Amino acid sequence: MTIPPGIEDIHRAAARLSGLIVETPLIESQELNKRFGARILFKPETLQRTGSFKFRGAYNKLSSLSEEERGRGVVAFSSGNHAQGVAASAAMFGVKAVIAMPADAPAMKIGNVRKMGAEVVPFDRMSVVRPYIDKGMVLVPPFDDPAIIAGQGTIGLELMAQAKALGVSLDAVVIPCGGGGLSSGISVAVKDASPDTAVWAVEPEHFDDTRRSLAAGTRVSNEPGHSSICDAILTAEPGVITFEINRRNLAGGIAVSDKATAQAMRDAMAYLKLVVEPGGCVALAALSSGEIELSGKSVAVVLSGGNVDFGTYAEIMAAA
Repeated sequence: MTIPPGIEDIHRAAARLSGLIVETPLIESQELNKRFGARILFKPETLQRTGSFKFRGAYNKLSSLSEEERGRGVVAFSSGNHAQGVAASAAMFGVKAVIAMPADAPAMKIGNVRKMGAEVVPFDRMSVVRPYIDKGMVLVPPFDDPAIIAGQGTIGLELMAQAKALGVSLDAVVIPCGGGGLSSGISVAVKDASPDTAVWAVEPEHFDDTRRSLAAGTRVSNEPGHSSICDAILTAEPGVITFEINRRNLAGGIAVSDKATAQAMRDAMAYLKLVVEPGGCVALAALSSGEIELSGKSVAVVLSGGNVDFGTYAEIMAAA
């Protein structure tokens, strides 16, 4: 069995990423603090290289490969944010990258991947990338990989250090969740720094596989036939490695509706002046769920990405 990454792996990832990533700040809104009766600190990975947290894990993964492995090229599959992270990292290493993306992925994300020099191929099933792997290209998974998880965990290192510098002891950290790479990586760093801080994973309704898996004590899959505006975090089931970490570290999972997510996007624009994509805003939406004790607490919220098509964003803003 693959050994899950620990805090030492996250520190090594931080060293590899030093000088290459944006150390995204912690920001807050007095209006939102007043609304929730709490001090809410937002970590806007919307401002990160490629517009989401995914660059951290992708670059750390490519850094961990040997020269021979990188020479064979890399292949990945993604609806967009992981694709951009892999494409940008591959370009920095001068590595050939093939990215399989679904036809209905946001046009902005597909366009950005191509601009970074990666080849985009249509994706509707895992078998699409198998021929590239058989040719020797290295698969860069979207979440269930120790190096990917460790790279995402660098957000937790930054977040806890920044909160400490502000004199804030965090009661909870709330994180968007798809396959669990982000929540598991951050949870390792948070629990190392502050074992009593509760860590919550947030998913869209009907795609709450991590929430239901935590409740069941074993990995469960989502039922087919549903849709959501949160394209970046729609996964069939938790990863094997990510669930093992999340099972130990998370206080629980929360499912939020598309309606609540859209309102959170409007709040992010109105009060934080940030463009946040739907999947990147579910953690903010979870603050209104009533499932997290907020009164008088200090809570960090990760805004994981901002890559949303202009048309989609305009429709959501106009629906207020």
